[in-house]
Amino acid sequence: MRKIHILPALLLPLLTLVSACSSGPGYDATGIFEATAVTLSAETSGKILSVDVREGDTIGAGLRVAVIDTAMLALQQKQLRAQRQATESGSPDIAAQAEALRTEIAHQQLECDRISRLLADGGATRKQHDDAQAELATLRARLTALLSSLGKNRSSISDNAAAIQYQTEQVEEQIAKSTILSPISGTVLVRYAEPGEFATPGRPICKVADLSEIYLRSYFTASQLAGLRIGQKVTVTADFGGDERFDYPGTIVWIAEESEFTPKSIQTRDSRANLVYAVKIAVRNDGRLKLGQYGEVRL
Repeated sequence: MRKIHILPALLLPLLTLVSACSSGPGYDATGIFEATAVTLSAETSGKILSVDVREGDTIGAGLRVAVIDTAMLALQQKQLRAQRQATESGSPDIAAQAEALRTEIAHQQLECDRISRLLADGGATRKQHDDAQAELATLRARLTALLSSLGKNRSSISDNAAAIQYQTEQVEEQIAKSTILSPISGTVLVRYAEPGEFATPGRPICKVADLSEIYLRSYFTASQLAGLRIGQKVTVTADFGGDERFDYPGTIVWIAEESEFTPKSIQTRDSRANLVYAVKIAVRNDGRLKLGQYGEVRL
């Protein structure tokens, strides 16, 4: 009778060990939560007058983030406007300058007509007629040359004024860009600059990310790839430490076209796999998920 009771007692640990060995992990892949972050940078040079956001602030698209001093740009804008006005004031009045010559031509035309009538009546010589016609032709040639010269001068002045206008518009664009606006709604992750510091084009001011919808970047083996497709619904489990684990519905939004070596921080269902494919899974954040947090995926 004792043997009958001892046998199950010996078999129980053995059955438990076999069951544990035969069962795999409760996930198909793991990964880290991340978000699409936008680094807002200065586009002009100047002293930073204000930085209106702090780390952790929630901001909306189009909200002012920082302001850079535009005093020098404003002075440059005034100088260019004055240059353009002075340039345009030097443009010749073609009609006024040609009016006197046109009057001479009209008078000479009357003189030619008068001599032609006298020539017909024998009161003038052929030489007088020819000299009057030559004088008329000379005046007309002078008018043509004058109009051409004044036209070229006006065209050159107009081109210079247009070039100055383009420079003015460039300065105005720089002034507009001195006010840095957020292109997206999101949360300020990092603030890189402080008021009083000097900004240069390309210097980062802050980093913003939309944390309402984040992504779990996980890695799957080639054998799992056949069961994955864009738009597929999966279950994502976020690990908060201890026994705190919460499931979230996720959607596969991107699958890498090329394989890569398994990152050291990533575990896959097949630990022997060296080459894996990166997959991004969109998860709606309820406020608990944090960037860099560990997560698991079940297909």
